[in-house]
Amino acid sequence: MEERQTVTTAIDADTYRYLKMLADQSGSTESELAAEAIRIFIEDRSWQIEAIKEGIRQADSGKFATEDRVKSVFSKWGVDIHRFGQ
Repeated sequence: MEERQTVTTAIDADTYRYLKMLADQSGSTESELAAEAIRIFIEDRSWQIEAIKEGIRQADSGKFATEDRVKSVFSKWGVDIHRFGQ
């Protein structure tokens, strides 16, 4: 079995009520739901951090989008980049 660590945290009363309600409705404990929420949060943030690091690596190696590519992407979304002081 995987080793477990205990974490203690304070949450506001409304959040706790919702946590308790979800636990009751799902047949889980508050602790199980909190652990799952923390795991999901960490996975999500880890992915974001890795994507940022990769972007920095690419920028450091000179891999930038061309001006035409940037214009094309913004144009696709209906954004006129000339409005922003260019």
